[in-house]
Amino acid sequence: MNVVSVEAAGTGLSWLDTAGPLLVWVIVLSFVFVECALIIGLFLPGDSLLFGAGVVLAQHNSALNAWLLSAAALVVAVLGNQVGYYIGRGTGTRLIARRGGRMLNRANLERAQEFLDRRGFFAIVAARWIPWIRTLAPLVAGAARMDSRRFMLATAIGGLLWVPTLVLLGYYGAGLLDAIPWVKAAALWVSVAFFVFGTAYGVLRYRQEMRRPVEETDDAHA
Repeated sequence: MNVVSVEAAGTGLSWLDTAGPLLVWVIVLSFVFVECALIIGLFLPGDSLLFGAGVVLAQHNSALNAWLLSAAALVVAVLGNQVGYYIGRGTGTRLIARRGGRMLNRANLERAQEFLDRRGFFAIVAARWIPWIRTLAPLVAGAARMDSRRFMLATAIGGLLWVPTLVLLGYYGAGLLDAIPWVKAAALWVSVAFFVFGTAYGVLRYRQEMRRPVEETDDAHA
């Protein structure tokens, strides 16, 4: 049995050794794209997913995978935001808000629009760190006809500051816990549990929001 197998067995998550980093890659890249491109991403635990991916990869002692995943997820995040931008450019934001919605409502759309109006380029950069704006910003920017090249540059810079920071923080942070196995095991369990339950809760909330009637908004840019 190799070192990774022993460590995985010690945490009670030996299936991670069987699944390997490939499973982490598939989950992370899929979720990052969806979160950055589609409205359902508003309800997904993106930050904790990236951090948790780093923690899980630390279980495999795979620094190269952590760095490569950071680069791949960055590219996917930028592509996802481009999709969101062109969806907003093509359809506007009129059909996003839901009457009585807790997240998909007129107030949040207006706040995202005001944030973009005030900060422009830097709003897109900073949006990566604001979960509810991260998904709405590309749609709003597209609806507002923000210059596509400026948007792509801003979202690339934002992604560069967001993706590697969280993945590598999780990876190297978990590595520091090698001397305290039970704490490392707890961190791994918490990361996996938060992702699983956070995703389930997010999908449930999304379904609840989408059942509400559409609240028409004054989308002058659509």
